[in-house]
Amino acid sequence: MALLPLLLAAASAPPTIEVSITGLRSTKGQILVCLTTNPKAFPDCSKDKASVRMAVKAVDAADFKVQAPAAGTYAIAVVHDENSNNKMDLAIFLPKEGFGFSRNPTITVGPPSFKAASFAVTGDLRQSIKMKYML
Repeated sequence: MALLPLLLAAASAPPTIEVSITGLRSTKGQILVCLTTNPKAFPDCSKDKASVRMAVKAVDAADFKVQAPAAGTYAIAVVHDENSNNKMDLAIFLPKEGFGFSRNPTITVGPPSFKAASFAVTGDLRQSIKMKYML
């Protein structure tokens, strides 16, 4: 009967999203990660107190895990913060550092919509994000 509490604990554990980043131009700096369910806070999680924000060393960006607080519809935005200043640096209006989004939507002018980058989380899953560089 000791198995039942273990199964209940596993069933109630928050979902884990395994993220892999491809296309990094260097292993300098860090990857800033934003995971949110709030379309109005995407891609900048600073307006969402319930978002998951974290930094991962760029050398470890090939595979890392993000805990989703619960099941739901999420979107991920990442920035390759090469100089580790905790923000995306811009040159005029173009990003000087790399960026990427869950589901790898087409980028035209500005970031994609939440809908274009969002995905359903009902349990553990995997997202592969391709980094893009403008300069």
